[in-house]
Amino acid sequence: MARRNFSMIEYFNHRCSEVRPRFAFRGNSRQDWQTWRAQLLPELQTLLGEFPQPVPLAAEVVWEAVEDGIRKQRVIFDTEEHMSVPALLYIPADRQTDQKLPAILCCHGHGSYGKDSVMGLHLGEPARQREILQYSYDYGLQMAKRGYITMAIDWRGFGERRDGANPYPGRDACNVHFIRGSLLGLNLLTLNIWDGLKAIDYLQGRPEVDPKRIGCMGLSFGGTMTTWISLLDERIKAADVICYSDTFPRFAIARANFCGNQFLPGLYRLCDVGDLQGLIAPRPLLLEIGLHDTCFLYKDASVARDQARRIYQAAGAIETFDVDEFPGEHGFGGREAFAFFDRHLKAGT
Repeated sequence: MARRNFSMIEYFNHRCSEVRPRFAFRGNSRQDWQTWRAQLLPELQTLLGEFPQPVPLAAEVVWEAVEDGIRKQRVIFDTEEHMSVPALLYIPADRQTDQKLPAILCCHGHGSYGKDSVMGLHLGEPARQREILQYSYDYGLQMAKRGYITMAIDWRGFGERRDGANPYPGRDACNVHFIRGSLLGLNLLTLNIWDGLKAIDYLQGRPEVDPKRIGCMGLSFGGTMTTWISLLDERIKAADVICYSDTFPRFAIARANFCGNQFLPGLYRLCDVGDLQGLIAPRPLLLEIGLHDTCFLYKDASVARDQARRIYQAAGAIETFDVDEFPGEHGFGGREAFAFFDRHLKAGT
């Protein structure tokens, strides 16, 4: 009797097992790395599709306050026709006149409060405070206290761009927007990357920022954004990817731990997460991996870690590849990040 299957879960597991990503890095030498990078990047850019047409940023500072030794600003700027972006920008208050400081784009992950949690803005609300405490989520505030200019924006569908507290009850808004965009030939990930690139434009135009010393960091979905923005934009000089190391077959296909903000159709036919992170080479990369992470499991994260390390080794850049495997759950480990950015963004200043 023929073996029958009615399960879509089993179906996708089988189909995934048959895929061999075309550009999974399998080389050893610097020449292998150069050839691989030159082939994969254009394929990814094609998969991303067209970016929106640029418009003037027309940036404005809406409010400003000084507290915690930091000058805090809420900023709004435009990234395309019909779309504006709210942001929080923190500048160390002890900055000397005419002094240009390194800056870090701090990417938020999933959650109800978007950029606010990353920048430590809890408004005295217990739910906001719990989220920050649970994930040590306020790395934008923590880095500002260490002398960096930090900035966080709301990704589309989060924070101030969420369209209300619960616009699609019982549904994941990321998936709704993904499907809606797909109907129009637009990738939600591409649109968010575009906003991140425009945020870097804004940072580079600020007189307080050294435009040649900009980093990027983010937790979970923020790690997704950090990975993509950093691999596409060489203005990012150092990247800290926090608890976003895994493999597509494990976290996406087998465990369905995903949303429409994090993928492109056909992506796994090209490469896996470790390859994407390896594309950041030779620029400095820190991977933070929680040993007890139940979102991105350590045994799967180690596969992505090893692939990224293999690529950095072939690129002759192993000295710029760092890993912090911290004894914790899903969250900002906060053990190596400060020294990592000091080393790569502050050294020699």
